[in-house]
Amino acid sequence: MSADYRRDHVMSEANSSHATELTSQYIAQVTGDLERNAKEQERIGLEIEALQEQLHALQHNHTVLVNMQQALGGANPAAEADSATVPSVPHQASAEPKQIKPKKAAAASTKRTESKKAAAKAPSAKASTEATKPTLVDLIRGHLEQESEPRSAAEITTALTQAHPDRSVKTTVVRTTLEGLVAKSHAHRTKQGSSVFYTTAAASEPAAADPQQEAVAG
Repeated sequence: MSADYRRDHVMSEANSSHATELTSQYIAQVTGDLERNAKEQERIGLEIEALQEQLHALQHNHTVLVNMQQALGGANPAAEADSATVPSVPHQASAEPKQIKPKKAAAASTKRTESKKAAAKAPSAKASTEATKPTLVDLIRGHLEQESEPRSAAEITTALTQAHPDRSVKTTVVRTTLEGLVAKSHAHRTKQGSSVFYTTAAASEPAAADPQQEAVAG
């Protein structure tokens, strides 16, 4: 009995030591996995923030370009509606991963789909409203047709700002639009000293014909 007791005691200690070794290995493996998981979450979070900044910069540039296109009389409401449907990257709220149950995931997917549809409808209504407004080219041509005297870009900007306070009219954009009208022979440009003045093409044609009539009369 004494020999059997010693043998059982030795085997019990061996099994206990083996179990302790396995536990230590599992603990070390789990600890390493947790560290790698945390580092991976941090890396992906930084990438998301960088992509979000790039997306915001692109959206800002797109807005500026659309405004310039509308100011030059080449508005494209369809492009504006398409751009509004681009989803923004959500900011990472927590580094801890969360498991979403199937029912909650399906509900979240349905909400995202409804949000995208609503976002697509809203810009379309806005685009249709913008399309009814006269373009900057039309406003400038109408102003030149009403004026009998040449007008500078600054004077035209002031007049349009007073007549349309809801629109943002800048002198640089007005000058660029006027040069475009001159290039298309829809307006004429005259220079008096260091100042440049513009008139409508319809108003300038009779003035250009007067010297010829005087020559014929003479």
